[in-house]
Amino acid sequence: MPLDARRADAAQPILEVSGLKKHFPIRKGLLRRIAGHVYAVDGVSFSIRPGETLSLVGESGCGKSTVGRTILRLIEPTEGTIMVSGKDITNLSKHDMRPYRRQMQIVFQDPFSSLNPRMSAGAIVGEPLMVHGVASGKEQEEQVAALFARVGLREAQMQAYPHQFSGGQRQRISIARALALNPHLIVADEPVSALDVSIQAQVVNLMMDLQRELGLSYLFISHNLAVVEHISDRIAVMYLGRIVEIADKKTLFTTPKHPYTEALLAAVPVPDPAVRRKKLVLQGDVPSPVRPPPGCHFHTRCPYAIDRCKIEAPKLEDKGGGQMVACHLR
Repeated sequence: MPLDARRADAAQPILEVSGLKKHFPIRKGLLRRIAGHVYAVDGVSFSIRPGETLSLVGESGCGKSTVGRTILRLIEPTEGTIMVSGKDITNLSKHDMRPYRRQMQIVFQDPFSSLNPRMSAGAIVGEPLMVHGVASGKEQEEQVAALFARVGLREAQMQAYPHQFSGGQRQRISIARALALNPHLIVADEPVSALDVSIQAQVVNLMMDLQRELGLSYLFISHNLAVVEHISDRIAVMYLGRIVEIADKKTLFTTPKHPYTEALLAAVPVPDPAVRRKKLVLQGDVPSPVRPPPGCHFHTRCPYAIDRCKIEAPKLEDKGGGQMVACHLR
């Protein structure tokens, strides 16, 4: 879809997720019977508008990456609805999903393991064009060269193999591959966490430039709040499979409402030694996703929890100004 057409259709969310769940079965014994489930994603709802970056943040193991992969149908959802440009793709067959594969792409966390070491960089970027019948031969080569230039790589590097590139260059190859089919949405799963700090800034700035140029939408998955603050329009905070707060980045960083969001922000180091930040130390460990606590998942560590929190799971509700919070007390 041309960029102007995407802007004209800005009222229609590019992605709408409602009540998304992913429960992985635990099998034990000789007969491999189901003995329980890992509640990796437990009722997640959000939307992304054209040209918007929604960041998904939270501790390791909270279900962020599972959300991204489930949205793309790389793993199948247990329950819920996934809408892409107003179309329900939740239960589509592999054949019917094929047109939507072109609209949604992913950039993985580790650029080395996500690239085939037996293929040249040019072949890796050109593979989506060949698989989807977009281009082949000389035309494919020209399109790949243009993609290399767009992400800051030289045409001569198309013949090199992944091990011959630096980490930042490998991630640029991954981004070029994701751009090959002119997608509307890119799921960026911790795209800079494996890179040096100086290279992180280059890759994030490249992604922002591409977004302005092509009108891309991003689901940016990260635990690095400094990077999230730089790239995001809105931020969703996850805890143990559930979203506890969604707000625009200015509101979230200045007036967080959920106790878990407060704790996350309080843990961010301040570079100025003269600044004294109020510390909010959480007690205990994150509960197991195999046996999550009843009611609010956060109540076992929340300093403000009341009896209601232990029984009733709070709904994600608008508290004003588009700030959505799942908390009985806020």
